[in-house]
Amino acid sequence: MKKKSAIASVKHWLETFVIGNDLCPFAGRDFFSDRVRFSYTDASNELQLLGVLADEMNLLQQNLSIETTLLIHPLVLKDFNDYNQFLNQAEQLIEKLELLGIYQIAGFHPNYQFRGSQPADAENYTNRSPYPLLHLLREQSVEQAIISHPDISAVPANNIALMNQMGTATLSKILQSYRQLGTKEQ
Repeated sequence: MKKKSAIASVKHWLETFVIGNDLCPFAGRDFFSDRVRFSYTDASNELQLLGVLADEMNLLQQNLSIETTLLIHPLVLKDFNDYNQFLNQAEQLIEKLELLGIYQIAGFHPNYQFRGSQPADAENYTNRSPYPLLHLLREQSVEQAIISHPDISAVPANNIALMNQMGTATLSKILQSYRQLGTKEQ
């Protein structure tokens, strides 16, 4: 996999799918002000990925001009159950580094599945991405964004309604198009 292609794929997904469908009402502000870091790793196991994640948190600590990081890790945690279990390790890393309350991680995966949903449910596409991703967020920024939003509690229900309206067949094709973009040479 080519790093530039994978990053281009995720950028395109963020801009056209996440921001374009207003799935995250705060993403556009940081994306269009160039405050989102797209980081790619060739990590091939969980231990390596934890090291890269720690490095990303260190970078964010030292560079306040970066608001958030999307860490693309296509070679590790391809299975969603493994990925989901890894999120616990990632949270433990935040605690170990004494960064609890500073950072939080949001999960995105090509096979994301919310608890209580079926794999083919359209609502899962709100968190499906072209590749496995760890979205590292500054907790203070998340809190400020929530406070400033007129009706944050409506966002999940609106997203689910939109995904259901679009339908699984359409959403599957859209997600596949982002994956195909990432496999092209640049």
